[in-house]
Amino acid sequence: MARRFGWFVGHLTLVLAVFRYLLSAATFNPSSGMAQASYRFAFVAAAATYGIVIYKSHIARGDLKGSVPAIATKLAGDENVQYLLIALVWLYARQITIAVLPFAIYSFFYVATFTRSHLIPTIQPPKEPDAGVGSPSRQAPKQSPLAESIGRFIKQYYDASMALVASLELFLLIRLIGTALTFSRGSWVLLVVYATFFRARYAGSKYVQGVVAHANERVEVALSHQNTPPVVRQAWQVFKDFIKQVYEFTDISRYIGGYTGAGAKKAQ
Repeated sequence: MARRFGWFVGHLTLVLAVFRYLLSAATFNPSSGMAQASYRFAFVAAAATYGIVIYKSHIARGDLKGSVPAIATKLAGDENVQYLLIALVWLYARQITIAVLPFAIYSFFYVATFTRSHLIPTIQPPKEPDAGVGSPSRQAPKQSPLAESIGRFIKQYYDASMALVASLELFLLIRLIGTALTFSRGSWVLLVVYATFFRARYAGSKYVQGVVAHANERVEVALSHQNTPPVVRQAWQVFKDFIKQVYEFTDISRYIGGYTGAGAKKAQ
């Protein structure tokens, strides 16, 4: 429970740091000392939070057994490892506002879930329902109205929020591609690192797969007009074929004896 509470504190700290940073960004002052400190501290909190999860799910349980390739593949498929590594990258990379938003959305939902499941029941324990005469079975304790409202909110908006996270991550990839084309310092290194992260996300997330499929469909529709030059359609097809080849070439399981470990999902 202590690690779980520490995890909660990390998520809450991240949300507050992002909120403070966005206040500065909203007032067109994202480069102030406080804004930069809040931005960097958000990724420190993210790294600490996901580090706790990885320790609990792999190290504390003695789960890292087997050959080195098998362990590497298992860790590479764990979303928590992916987000820990990319959080460390963003901690030292140049400041990009959109990079912190996916972390904030994940953390917001965990804070809401922990508050509903642990904090509220501790402060206001569920009420035992009055047992009616001759009641055939005992009813479950009634949660507080606030806990029920939080539960409904999570159920209603979780999928849409995860799709939003996937959209932000795709948009960030496109932004980094555009920056790399300007050949600014370190832009290609950052693009390769983030593209590797996004490739891992695509392999394990139905939300990322859905967003990419939707974006591809939008482009296909736009290119289907008669006034679109054939060379543009051909270029798009060549680009898609290239991405497919890169995706298949970077499949780790092809090079380590076909080991395919089930990727661990992000803990909620």
